[in-house]
Amino acid sequence: MSSPKARAVVMAGGFGTRLRPLTATLPKPMVPVANRPMMEHIIRLLRTHGFEDIVISLYFQPERITDYFGDGHNLGVNISYIRPDGDYGTAGSVRLALDQLAEKFLVISGDVLTDFDLTSAFRFHQERESAATLVLTRQENPLPFGVVITDSQHRITRFLEKPSWGEVFSDTINSGVYVLNHEDMAELPARRFIDFGRDLFPRWLAENRSMFGYVAEGYWRDVGNVGEYSSVHRDILNGRVRIQLPGESSSADGFTTVYRGDDVEVSDKAVLSGRVILGDGVKIGPGARIEDSVIGPRSEVGVGSVVRGSVLWSDVHIGGNSDISEAIVCDRVEVGERVTLLPHVILSEDVRLGRSVVIKANCKVWPKKEVESGAIVSTSVVWGNRWNRELFTDAKVSGLANLEITPEFAARLGAAFGSIFPAGSSVLVARDATRAAHITARSLMAGLSSSGITVMDLRMLPLPVVRFELKSGREAAGMYVRRSPLNTEHLDLIFFNSNGKDLPNGSARSVERAFFQENFRRAKPADISEMEYPQRPWDIYRQEFIKSLNQEALAGANLRIVVDYAHGAAVEIFPSILGSLGCEVVSLNSSLDPDRAARVQADPADTLENLSRIVTALRTDLGIFIDPGAEKMRVVDETGHILSNPELLLVVTRLVVRSRKLRRMAAPVVATMALDALAKKTGFELIRVRNDHLAMMDAAEQDDIDFVGGSRGGFIFPEFQRGADAAYAAARLLEMLALADVKVSEVLNEGRPGFFAMADIPCPWNRKGRVMRRLINQTVSAQRETIDGVRLDLGDRWIMVAPDRSQASFYLVAEAPTQVEADDLIEEYRRLVLTWRDIPDGMEASKIA
Repeated sequence: MSSPKARAVVMAGGFGTRLRPLTATLPKPMVPVANRPMMEHIIRLLRTHGFEDIVISLYFQPERITDYFGDGHNLGVNISYIRPDGDYGTAGSVRLALDQLAEKFLVISGDVLTDFDLTSAFRFHQERESAATLVLTRQENPLPFGVVITDSQHRITRFLEKPSWGEVFSDTINSGVYVLNHEDMAELPARRFIDFGRDLFPRWLAENRSMFGYVAEGYWRDVGNVGEYSSVHRDILNGRVRIQLPGESSSADGFTTVYRGDDVEVSDKAVLSGRVILGDGVKIGPGARIEDSVIGPRSEVGVGSVVRGSVLWSDVHIGGNSDISEAIVCDRVEVGERVTLLPHVILSEDVRLGRSVVIKANCKVWPKKEVESGAIVSTSVVWGNRWNRELFTDAKVSGLANLEITPEFAARLGAAFGSIFPAGSSVLVARDATRAAHITARSLMAGLSSSGITVMDLRMLPLPVVRFELKSGREAAGMYVRRSPLNTEHLDLIFFNSNGKDLPNGSARSVERAFFQENFRRAKPADISEMEYPQRPWDIYRQEFIKSLNQEALAGANLRIVVDYAHGAAVEIFPSILGSLGCEVVSLNSSLDPDRAARVQADPADTLENLSRIVTALRTDLGIFIDPGAEKMRVVDETGHILSNPELLLVVTRLVVRSRKLRRMAAPVVATMALDALAKKTGFELIRVRNDHLAMMDAAEQDDIDFVGGSRGGFIFPEFQRGADAAYAAARLLEMLALADVKVSEVLNEGRPGFFAMADIPCPWNRKGRVMRRLINQTVSAQRETIDGVRLDLGDRWIMVAPDRSQASFYLVAEAPTQVEADDLIEEYRRLVLTWRDIPDGMEASKIA
């Protein structure tokens, strides 16, 4: 080269989306290849060819790159960085670096692997005085790349970025390595999006600028996806690419070459074969076999384990007698004993596998997931906190629609559920109106049918109607698919037993065992039942609904109400019921629209405010909001006041006391303490239960429980059905107001609940037990209930601390006479939970007086 210190730009701003999950937590250039970040191989190649001044263009997670490479002195180069303040494309990013570049400079991607002769490419550019020289290479499949044709003088004559097969006119492709001139690039406007392949080079070609193609000999591969990543390592181990590998090499028997880093310990009873790369501090146990694999620094392979054709990153621990075949295992993964990874499995960073886990071929487990002992994983684990033997939370399986709850997953789950019942049993299946629920319900039904179950397809119905239909006991069980009320991107799969009650925990565990062990009953083709379609199941529901009410009292009251259906399922049934009860009704959001319902459900505040304005403007008796799932309700009194959930529970309970002889009622442990005062005053017995719907339904089954009041707007009247039903609860509220001849505000003003505060505290799953143990130990002398977590009664206030059953967190709920006192109570216990979470055993924890 003419310059003793040539300069280069390394493009390192890509997100690496196609390489996920390897790039889930780090930028693509930092993905390790043969125990070095991919981009380090590029830096070493540049240094070999005299490019000592290097500018790195950053964008995604820049600190991961700058922290590792620093100023480059450890690699014998001088590195500086640019961090564009926006996405300016490849050429636009290089334009920002011009003040650090020489008259002629080289551009190369930081996420490829190549051993091209860059010296010859740079000399080629200088000799032809080219505006741009593109380094070209041959590829059997040129579709993902820019195809280039040159004439006999190497001048570029045609250029097409990422063609289809119908547009392919050469197998010579643009490698993404360019030699450019400062003056030509300086003509580009700064801070404008310009891409080399799509914008700049076609324009220069149209302007007849001199552009040449240098066809390079040697190895080149774009590490664009996990398949290419594996291929790169096979090529390295087979000696197809000339790169400097870390460690000292040694050969034995003419077939085995081992590269060993520092402080490597290999048992004399271990067997290494093929080409093996062992990073610093690697330990290989007795009886282990390593074949054609890369083992990252500080990783350990246990006694008797086999690793073949695999890439292990840093700090990986493989337990004894495990079998790892053609897998990619990322940083800090813990693999238990007797684990089997079938070909093409990827375990992302910080994954934990228990004993005897089997991960089937092509599955990807994303970062920080836990797979418990004995599990068989046959679909990729993408999101969620963990993947284990506990699919169910409160008779429900929840997950991201079409990502976690995929059609394949649903079919397997349907088969597992069907397998716990005798062949020939019938199961009801229904859903809400969302498209995701529709396709998932179809998949569940396919799985049920495959296990010999007769499927009763109720299609789209409100969930309470499905529970009511199951009361007859004709069916063995039921399933309902809906968009989650907690997250519009999630689906809930809800399971019922034969009487409409949420599936008991014992049955849920049986389904999980069948699911994870893949112990499905498969019906013979002749035994696969026809699907049945029950006709108009809501007719009986409607008849029984109306018959159970005091129609005369309702008709005589002439109640004027506003009902907001939130575009949900209740609009299919409740309007006709209200019409027969003599109420004057103004209906809002009364069209069935799943997308609009989801928006209302995600943020109901504006809808409730609008309901309040309409109630006061029309001077109606009250307003009722029925949630899209038709299980919960909110109420606005005649003054426009939106009742909180504690206020609504207290009002409904007072009206129940007035309308009947209330013997016993059940309410969640987090329900307002004003209920205790009401029970003491009026003589009924208050039973506290867990804060979940299954516990409420269990209570409703007791013969002497007359009423179950929920803390979130759900109510159960056992004489009608033993599950929350917002439409029925609303009708009973109207009936009780008519019988008592009172307004909602009058009942509320008899006494209000205290002030509430809540908080969520992140806590790893493996520390929840420690926190609960310390909480129990430190509250021995306190007045407490342990129905659901720990509720501490502190005179005129209380607080509950409980581990979340579905998230890696604790939740805190407190009630006190003032909001400030409730907030202070939450803050006090938030600090205690953090202390119990973070201080290891053996150190003194805070005490509760």
